[in-house]
Amino acid sequence: MKHVKKASSRTRVVTGGAIVAALALGGFGAYSASATGEETAAAPAAAKVDAKNKNTTRSTHLTIEAATKAAQATLKAAEKENQRVSVAVVDRNGNTIVTLRGDGAGPQSYESAVKKAYTAVSWNAPTSVLAAVWPTRRP
Repeated sequence: MKHVKKASSRTRVVTGGAIVAALALGGFGAYSASATGEETAAAPAAAKVDAKNKNTTRSTHLTIEAATKAAQATLKAAEKENQRVSVAVVDRNGNTIVTLRGDGAGPQSYESAVKKAYTAVSWNAPTSVLAAVWPTRRP
């Protein structure tokens, strides 16, 4: 059985930072995306009716521009630490918005970044916290 090397604390911090930045910018991107104020006259009335009945909810989403900025900032931070990583930014539903593969990143890092970001948003916590809760079982 092949032993998998545990990620360094620096790698975990950079990856966790990417997830936190993406989630934090999610609110900013969502606000800027919904701040256009261009609604039809019927939409506010319909929203009030549905809000009374609690049949619908409103959701905002991270813009591509905000997701790209978050991913680029994270990739630059990793490069400063001489880390070769890929960065994925997902929306609140776990759908990938942007993925950047850093120079020299391993072939597995792209898919791992997407899965790690999905896991973080699914559990609403950085994967570093999840790793502490569920330690890796070794045979």
